[in-house]
Amino acid sequence: MAERVLVVDDEKSIRTIVEYALKDGGFEVVSASRGDDALEIVEKEPIDLVVLDLMLPGIDGMEVCRRIRAHRNVPIIMLSARGDEVDKVLGLEMGADDYVTKPFSPRELVSRVKANLRRAKVATTTTAEDPIRVGDLEVDPAARTVMRDGEQVNLTYSEFEILLKLLKSPRRVFTREELMDHLWKGSFYGDLRSVDVHVRHLRQKVERDAANPVLIRTVRGVGYAFGREDGPAE
Repeated sequence: MAERVLVVDDEKSIRTIVEYALKDGGFEVVSASRGDDALEIVEKEPIDLVVLDLMLPGIDGMEVCRRIRAHRNVPIIMLSARGDEVDKVLGLEMGADDYVTKPFSPRELVSRVKANLRRAKVATTTTAEDPIRVGDLEVDPAARTVMRDGEQVNLTYSEFEILLKLLKSPRRVFTREELMDHLWKGSFYGDLRSVDVHVRHLRQKVERDAANPVLIRTVRGVGYAFGREDGPAE
């Protein structure tokens, strides 16, 4: 059965191009021109991934993304004519998994859709790994859950993968390139600074004080590591 992609864009020409490219790539496509229509579709129909324009009439793309993410873990790719880094950061912090700036290559967009769907499938694959505990933080790779002080912490796919990657190799410094390659398995097209957005958001969720992190350490000019150089994380 073909995977279903919801395309949300108020420009008919863009919807037509994206729909044609996705159908040619073997996907079933559902489309909407408004944010409220998109939310209704996601609520009532099985959707495997959403391609979501930022600028929409009525409910804008940021709010649509936030509402979808509050109830569903379906991958979301943001589309926007803007190239502003602020929009990219806001999209990722609202829960988007990827970001494509117009004008874009339909072939590249299809590749992004396939890559995000592969990541989503990996996220549902169980492993035999035991939970990892550091202080009051517990990460369960099999269940893909994170607990802090006995309370569940909700992470996106990218946030969880970055945390787990760092946690499995305490004090080892990973470059942004290494972390992105781990996330995307060589299929990442975007800005490496997006890893900084994921880490910042991750710190807000797992650190006691995100402004003074003790779990995820920044190694200036290189990347990130879990825990202090000279000892345990906390």
